[in-house]
Amino acid sequence: MKIFVVGGAGYIGSVCAELLLNEGHEVAIFDNLSEGHRGAVDLRTHFIEGELADRGEIEAAISNHRPDAVMHFAANALVGESMQNPSKYFRNNICNGLNLLDAMVAAGIPRIVFSSTCAIFGPPDGVPIDETAPTRPINPYGESKLAFEKILRWYDEIHGVKFVCLRYFNAAGASEKFGEDHRPETHLIPAVLQAALGERPNVEIYGTDYDTPDGTCIRDYIHILDLAQAHILALGAANSGCYNLGTGGGSSVREVIESCRTITGLTINAIEKPRRPGDPPRLIASSDKIKKDLGWQPQFQSLDAIVESAWRWHQKFPRGYED
Repeated sequence: MKIFVVGGAGYIGSVCAELLLNEGHEVAIFDNLSEGHRGAVDLRTHFIEGELADRGEIEAAISNHRPDAVMHFAANALVGESMQNPSKYFRNNICNGLNLLDAMVAAGIPRIVFSSTCAIFGPPDGVPIDETAPTRPINPYGESKLAFEKILRWYDEIHGVKFVCLRYFNAAGASEKFGEDHRPETHLIPAVLQAALGERPNVEIYGTDYDTPDGTCIRDYIHILDLAQAHILALGAANSGCYNLGTGGGSSVREVIESCRTITGLTINAIEKPRRPGDPPRLIASSDKIKKDLGWQPQFQSLDAIVESAWRWHQKFPRGYED
């Protein structure tokens, strides 16, 4: 297939593009490099540097490439920033997404796989969280993703654009080529590994008095390769739908830090800080639906395996793609 990957220079998009190429698909990447990195673009792809905010640019790129399907990863994704600058999140994650959808309709592109998030749910009533859980986002980031999911349903009904929304929990790890390098880095595993490498003085634990076995928050970490495989399976989905993506297990902040200490063999200083507002004690996914419908099976259930893959990549690129 010919796949058009929007946001393919970012963390998840780069690994998905790599796996698509490895399976014999033709890949074009469209990215403005505001969040992504030129070094994260697989050399086997056709790269287009462009602005999703410019409707003419995305229409021309889609029309020229004529893909069989689109994967959409281009979004702003910092919860805290979304609370400070909601306009940025609604404009990029909704308005710019509409430019992409309209370009697809104009060119007759029939299918999209959308990068969504567990942030659409807000604090859950219980865990694990399945697709029937109420959607009550508590920040503009989650609200923007939920709004776009609803838009996709209408574009399916009116224009026949089939969609699959994949709601990530905590993507982590690395492939042999590509890893996690955000600006700034707010995700736990790369932040802990940066502390191990001396790229930051310590790692911070926000809240140690939660109702969990060790008092720190528990999250569902999913290996980036398992996540990418779910996207490839989604290309063959018979029907539109939304799926939660996690492993169904969970690791606490302290467990992640201990795993990083074990894998690296290095001292990692941790500083305890007060809770951050809005952090639920546990976020764990039920992925039964995607397993049943699409046959997805995660291959990397172990936290140590996830950390080990990330550590290999960070040792090669201690300053990320700047190296």
